[in-house]
Amino acid sequence: MTDKTATAATALGRFERWLSLWVALAIAAGIVLGAVAPGVTNLLAGLEVASVNLPVALLIWAMVYPMMVGVDFSALVRIGDRPKGLIITLAVNWLIKPFTMAALGVLFFNHVFAGLIPQDDAQAYLAGLILLGAAPCTAMVFVWSQLTRGDATYTLVQVSVNDVIMVFAFAPIVALLLGVTDIAVPWETLILSVVLYILIPLGAGIVTRNRLVAHGGEAAIERFRDRVKPVTVLGLLLTVILLFGFQGGVILDRPLVIALIAVPLLVQSYGIFSLAYLAARAWRVPFNVAAPCALIGTSNFFELAVAVAISLFGLGSGAALATVVGVLVEVPVMLSLVGFANRTRHWFPG
Repeated sequence: MTDKTATAATALGRFERWLSLWVALAIAAGIVLGAVAPGVTNLLAGLEVASVNLPVALLIWAMVYPMMVGVDFSALVRIGDRPKGLIITLAVNWLIKPFTMAALGVLFFNHVFAGLIPQDDAQAYLAGLILLGAAPCTAMVFVWSQLTRGDATYTLVQVSVNDVIMVFAFAPIVALLLGVTDIAVPWETLILSVVLYILIPLGAGIVTRNRLVAHGGEAAIERFRDRVKPVTVLGLLLTVILLFGFQGGVILDRPLVIALIAVPLLVQSYGIFSLAYLAARAWRVPFNVAAPCALIGTSNFFELAVAVAISLFGLGSGAALATVVGVLVEVPVMLSLVGFANRTRHWFPG
């Protein structure tokens, strides 16, 4: 085992292997905070500028910025190497996933659950699902790839290409799908969110990466990411605490709603994974590429979805609640899929 591999394994041992536990504890802490100290959560909820909640924005930047430092756009020159996995990922992320998520939301909220959820609430939950479906995972991709012993360089290429596409495609896809479902699209806020949560962290990450490479090469980037990893982890957990603190009352008062929102998310997650994983198997993609490409397509960039939902519809909105339920569902689902992938490694070429 190389030093780099050992470092990754140690990092996984300290946090990612117990990710479900830490997130569960953060969820419980958030709900307790909202119930015991509503004044604190109301104060934090009121810290807004131009519909952007400042505490949430700062925490999301703390998560997204270090991830952007790790994105090596020079990897794009290797886009033609082993294209099958990349083709599957991009097709799932941009041609299938946003539209199946919207379709499942319409199916469940407008038809299957029509008698259980008021129409206005149903439209708000649908908006939250659309935001999740249009935001492919970026930050946690490396965790899922490591847990399946995926090809780290190939994963980096996939992330880099996804980030480039997301800069240009996220807002138009969200606007299209919100328009199709007759939800008003506040374009100014949507574009502001893309600038705040994608472009600014990406620009800062590129500048930081270039400086680190100039002074110490790739080793300097690894050291930087090791140093800021605790900040990223803390940002994730504090974000979960805040989000569940803001929505804690609703979660405790309306557990049925949480379960109903989770249903299309679960169908989407397992359906998208099956589609990508079986396509990779049929196309004889090696496992160390097939597993990450299927997991990337399944996971969501929930940090972005949450931030945009809050900016567009407000902290107490049904859309924000739906994205928070996405956080609740994602971690255990993704870990179950990681386990399944590792058990079926023999399905693929070596």
